[in-house]
Amino acid sequence: MICVIRIKGQVGLRKDIIETFNRIRLRRKYSCIVIEKPNEIHLGMIKKLRDFIAYGKISEEVYKELIKKRGIKDKKGKLKPFFRLHPPRKGIESKKHFGVGKGVLGDNGEKINDLILRML
Repeated sequence: MICVIRIKGQVGLRKDIIETFNRIRLRRKYSCIVIEKPNEIHLGMIKKLRDFIAYGKISEEVYKELIKKRGIKDKKGKLKPFFRLHPPRKGIESKKHFGVGKGVLGDNGEKINDLILRML
């Protein structure tokens, strides 16, 4: 399972990037989706948005905690396909994904679990 968190807002983005965010259902800053079985289309969208998102492999325990604390159900009781998160406690060290301090943008691998727990 891959977890994708939108880090950057919408101001100043190109229209094709905004359209890709809408297709992957990340419409607001600090919203999150979990893709259980990613296919080539999902991976292509993640690759296009890697400068604006944080993503990585989520563990089962953190996924259950995410559903328990942030899972929102619609009117008929079905779980919505996205999660709204708080800004991370203790802040984001850097939004830049290059240079000395990598920050949180791009592929975080297993560190995404720590970021999610800070945002719950």
